[in-house]
Amino acid sequence: MSPRLNVAELAPEAFKSFLAVEGFLAGSGVPHGTIELLKLRVSQINGCAFCVDMHSRDLQGSGESDQRIWSVAAWREATCYTPAERAALALAEEATRLADRVAVPDEVWQEAAGHYDDEQLATLVVAIAMINAWNRIAVPTRQVPAGA
Repeated sequence: MSPRLNVAELAPEAFKSFLAVEGFLAGSGVPHGTIELLKLRVSQINGCAFCVDMHSRDLQGSGESDQRIWSVAAWREATCYTPAERAALALAEEATRLADRVAVPDEVWQEAAGHYDDEQLATLVVAIAMINAWNRIAVPTRQVPAGA
């Protein structure tokens, strides 16, 4: 499989804007590992091989254990995530699967709000939106994972 087109080359201003949001996320008060875990989980849900590969490698490069990387697909049953990470992953799943449900349930939101302040919640929502947007660029344009 080869890429269909390069969005970074063909829509450079939009791409720069996406990277600016990524810069905001990197400097936020939400732990980098939490953001990367939710990006990995959302990418799994969306079937984005490029982003699954990238975020797995990013997590590995930042010292995350193989167990935590591999287990994110089954995070509800895994015992290696903190309550705050579990709340972020639940919020990410609910916000990604909007068509499957009526809305993000109040109990999921309240659980996340119990671990993150309003600014951090806003950051999580932006991170979830961004990885969904990246997935929706990478999947239709058939971006190839680095290891492929």
